[in-house]
Amino acid sequence: MSVDTCTAPTAPTVITRDNLHLSNPISARLPTARANDSIPLCVHDCADPKVLEFIAAATSASTLRAYACDLKHYLAWGGSIPAEPIVVSQYIAVHAKMLSMATLARRVVAIRREHTLRSLPDPTKSQLVRLTLRGVRRVHGRPQRRVAPLKAEHLPTIVSLLGPSVRDVRDRALLLVGFAGAFRRSELSAIECHWIERTEQGVVIALPRSKTDQEGKGRRIAIPRIGGPICPVTALDAWLRASRIADGSLFRPISKTGKVLEDRLSASAVATIVKQRAAQIGLDPQRYSGHSLRAGFATSAAAAELPVWKIKGQTGHASDAVVACYIREVDLFEAITPLWSLSKPNAHALKSCQIE
Repeated sequence: MSVDTCTAPTAPTVITRDNLHLSNPISARLPTARANDSIPLCVHDCADPKVLEFIAAATSASTLRAYACDLKHYLAWGGSIPAEPIVVSQYIAVHAKMLSMATLARRVVAIRREHTLRSLPDPTKSQLVRLTLRGVRRVHGRPQRRVAPLKAEHLPTIVSLLGPSVRDVRDRALLLVGFAGAFRRSELSAIECHWIERTEQGVVIALPRSKTDQEGKGRRIAIPRIGGPICPVTALDAWLRASRIADGSLFRPISKTGKVLEDRLSASAVATIVKQRAAQIGLDPQRYSGHSLRAGFATSAAAAELPVWKIKGQTGHASDAVVACYIREVDLFEAITPLWSLSKPNAHALKSCQIE
């Protein structure tokens, strides 16, 4: 009965009244187990299309897609909405070995959200579900996979291997700007030319919104002009000249013939570029991703002893604890190495021992 993919079942798919807020079809075979399909209200008994439009806008499109995928998986397994706590607990238990703890927890959140949106009792609040999740964490929990940081010390080597081709010029700008701005891959992909503001010290990229800024307060990110081969501003200017881009998306795909295309470079393409360029200098590409640029900035900044508040200013994190997760191996040895200096015999004591 277990299904571990996000693909819909083979039955024909339709948009049902209960999933308008997800804008994603659910198989016509599955909603038969859903009690409220006949009710034309999907969010807190609200049928106003304008209200529903804003409710949908309250959550990012990528998060909505993830929730829809998670809900489909649960329903394809045989779950139902509304659900009893025992059913949710059984779903968790069946998939305890198949799915990571993070994925299971997100599936539970999707089930909880569906109940909340439809004003139904939340089965995930029950002790049965909570204890089942806690038990799975204890039995099958494992450290969350972290990508390796692409650190400042890697950049000169990577840049030295890049030539004058338009693809190399783009990748140089992408890597250096991505590192300097501590950008997420989705943010790099989204940058528009009109977001860039020139200053004497470099450029400022005005990011209108991000993963942690869904309300669009915006953030201004400084990209300094440092000179030399790894200057992000110099690399950016070289890319703009080579590509002749004046407006629209900053980073774009390039055809096999070297033509700069009109489309936006996808977030997954950013990750692929990081992997390829990491592999060129002998790093294991499996350990790197688009997030390695952001993690590399935080790690390198910590190694340079920048205060946490300055690191947060560039990354946009509100929490010190979250930033600490990005600071990789910097403090592992520095925190304990001084202890061993206390155990080293000084020269005078050593000489006395030898005389005796």
